Amino acid sequence: MNAKQTYSVEFREQALAKALQRGNRSVGTVASELNMNVLTLRKWIRVCNAVDARRPEDWSLEERLLALQQGHELSDEALNAWCRERGLFAHHLEQWRAQFCSACTASSARENAPEIRELKQANAQLQRELKRKEKTLA
Repeated sequence: MNAKQTYSVEFREQALAKALQRGNRSVGTVASELNMNVLTLRKWIRVCNAVDARRPEDWSLEERLLALQQGHELSDEALNAWCRERGLFAHHLEQWRAQFCSACTASSARENAPEIRELKQANAQLQRELKRKEKTLA
């Protein structure tokens, strides 16, 4: 009788790492070394490859923002595990955060450009007036 066996997340990650770095050995050999069913290991590899097929660059802005929100409060270890599940690295989240911040800064600078221009003109006029008054007093 074949009973369905459950594996821990740690075992699964180690098994996948070993299978993906197996060199010229077969998946069956790796599965027998791990004392597990070869079909289970092949399924894990298939799922892992499907997740990895989606590159971080393929994520939409909404998905990136959601990922930043979900990963914000996680500890380093939990964040790394969360990223592994989604085929990401923590540096992808840092990069996305920087991109969002720079986009916000750039858009606010564009929105305030007319106001900044007026303030610069007023400042220049006040500087000219101050120089004129200083010359008059001297």
